[in-house]
Amino acid sequence: MKRLVDLSVAGNEASDLLRVESPEILAALGARAAYWTVLDEGPVEDCLAVLAVGDDGWHTRHLPAIAGTHTGRTEDGEALARHDGWVYVIGSHFGSKSGPLRPKRAFVARFTESLTPRLQVVRHRFTLHRLVNEALRRLAEAGHPAAPEPPADRVHATFIEQTRRRGEAKAKQWVGDLRTGDHPINVEGAAFTPAGTLLLGLRWPVSTAGEPLLVEIAGIPGMFGETPVPLSVVAVYALTGVGPGPLGVRALAPRPGVPGDYDVIVGSIDALGKNSVLIEEHPRARDATCAHLRFTLSGDRPVEVKPVLVADLAPLHHVEGVAELDGSPLYVTDEDHRVALWAHHTSASAR
Repeated sequence: MKRLVDLSVAGNEASDLLRVESPEILAALGARAAYWTVLDEGPVEDCLAVLAVGDDGWHTRHLPAIAGTHTGRTEDGEALARHDGWVYVIGSHFGSKSGPLRPKRAFVARFTESLTPRLQVVRHRFTLHRLVNEALRRLAEAGHPAAPEPPADRVHATFIEQTRRRGEAKAKQWVGDLRTGDHPINVEGAAFTPAGTLLLGLRWPVSTAGEPLLVEIAGIPGMFGETPVPLSVVAVYALTGVGPGPLGVRALAPRPGVPGDYDVIVGSIDALGKNSVLIEEHPRARDATCAHLRFTLSGDRPVEVKPVLVADLAPLHHVEGVAELDGSPLYVTDEDHRVALWAHHTSASAR
């Protein structure tokens, strides 16, 4: 593993990597390769950036976007995915480390590649939260291996009950989408499938065995039509055999040119040293480091998915994105007020 470069992007940290496909952007940046990333916790229109490499090395370009009536009404974009000419940005749907959940983080946005991105934004409050929790409830009732344990009392009180109380005090309509027994969901990775569904990688919750979960959602592109298409959960998958848990998804990406194959980063369920309720309730997660895994999803939608190890990324705790550069994995880490890029040369056996 080799640390390539430390970069500065608007004094902020980076989440995810998605390769730029626009020849115009590459030409404007003098780059042979470039990657979209999303910065930490501000409104999405202020948090898009490109990391580019050319003959003179790596450099960055912060690309403020236009969000129209949604300006200032989102925060904490975490995952990037590409589908049908659009780049999608998915909010974490989570909250602060000690709660409550934040409705501003429950959004999906998209744009076409440009040096001045124009965002389409759908703020759906807790619609996705409700869909995922209903799917998890059905799995638990059926004894499905991917079902999580019921949330710990403190986790439920901090994230669900506290959010409901705040919503009720402000007479928010979304209060009904938060129910007793719900899990807070934290989206950290996203990738479209060849069928046009979206795989969401969850940092939280995890399965009863402590394994990372993927949720396949149908209808995401249809959210942006004049008559929005309702979302639905197609399947939930547990990534098995990835090591002692709890472990969550930190990043997710389709493999270039290999339909149905995906790279996934697994690691800690929350950040250390930030009063995380999840870490306090699950202290075994404190020492979790990251790993790069690879898996294939076939059309039969298996209950469990067993990935293969590409690289053990220890001692790194905060790998936030994975892509490819010159046929080898490229990673971005979440570090205080800087962006660090890392490279790893894999063996031919890691296919």
